Formats: sequence, C-alpha cells, structure tokens
Amino acid sequence: MIVAVLTVDLYLPGAFSLKDKRMVIRKIKDRLAHKFNISIAEVDFQDKWQRARLGIAQVGSDYEYLDKNINTIFKILDDLDSAEIVDHQIEYL
Repeated sequence: MIVAVLTVDLYLPGAFSLKDKRMVIRKIKDRLAHKFNISIAEVDFQDKWQRARLGIAQVGSDYEYLDKNINTIFKILDDLDSAEIVDHQIEYL
C-alpha cells in the first residue's frame, strides 16, 4: 500500500472575507474530489482569509498511477485563476 500526500499552501488574492475564502476552497475541493478518488481537506490557516493549506491524499498500490494523479492535481491547482500556489510538498508513504 502506498499513500501519496500533497500539501499545498495557497494565496487567495480575490478573497476579502472568510466567506469568500470558503467559497473558493469549496469549489476547489468539489472539483478535485469529483474528478479524482482523493481525500482533501483544509488543514491550516482556517482563520486567515487570504491563505489556505490543503492536504490531499490518495491511497493505492501502483506508485506510477499515484504519482501521475498527484502531479495532475498539482497542475490543476497551479492553473487556477482564483488561487496561487505559495508552497507545496509531495510525499509517498
């Protein structure tokens, strides 16, 4: 069993309140969860309205499949207009 974990720090320039931030994060989470079989949660900066840290995990037995999915998810996040990636980390456990 392999666990792929992607941690992404986001800057949300269009969020001017926690409500704005929640809308953006919800759209991101729904879009990714619908397309991929992943677990995704906001894991830090819940009280900051222009920062978010997302934790994304996927479990499988094929390293190449997980690596492809995690990198595809990262590319989708990198292409977003509503959020900018500040930092990221990919781990395989």
